[in-house]
Amino acid sequence: MSVPQLPLALRYPPDQRFDTYLDAPDGALAQLQALAIAGGDDWLYLSGPAGVGKTHLLLATCAAAETAGRRVAYLPLPAAAGRLGEALQALEGNDLVALDGLEAIAGRREDEVALFDTHNRARASGACLLYAARGNPAELELGLPDLRSRLSQCARVALQSLDDDGRRAVLSQRARRRGLVLEDAALDWLLRRAGRDLVGLTGLLDRLDRASLAAQRRVTVPFLREALGGSLDKS
Repeated sequence: MSVPQLPLALRYPPDQRFDTYLDAPDGALAQLQALAIAGGDDWLYLSGPAGVGKTHLLLATCAAAETAGRRVAYLPLPAAAGRLGEALQALEGNDLVALDGLEAIAGRREDEVALFDTHNRARASGACLLYAARGNPAELELGLPDLRSRLSQCARVALQSLDDDGRRAVLSQRARRRGLVLEDAALDWLLRRAGRDLVGLTGLLDRLDRASLAAQRRVTVPFLREALGGSLDKS
């Protein structure tokens, strides 16, 4: 299973960097930066519900490591479930591998064995692994006790969901990076009607950015109603 080599900006979007992650747990960014630049034995395991920025931090770590001249790879495990051994074999030789979505391979015996073997080989070779999952190792439905034990030895970073003020700050920041001006009322409207999932909200920003540029209009509530076709308006 080959992993295409893309330019840094395409592999690791500029929105997903350490300096664009808001409200990280104390010390978490420093731990990730240290892993990216120097590696070492303190492998990290990020946990938290969907939408808290696990992928953001994995990609930020990969970008920082590559900038530091290290060989890195990012693998979303849902895309490799059922053939993880092949995928991991293709990534051998990297200095840092970020594995996202561990819950996707939980209960898949062959995938778990492949990950266990990779974990051990990486330790022996001096490579680093960075994990992310929705739960901690004890909460995942892993069938291989030895794999759970290995994962439990990683340093843990627990990420928490943002409140509405936090989501507002993230949306405002990402809008500014696009040169998009979002009025306060427009932000309120989006948060009330477009849900709380940051991935979906960020996708809407891309859509609004294109629509605003094409129409040469500011993003106001009336513009949102027009651009989104009223599909999100629950009132």
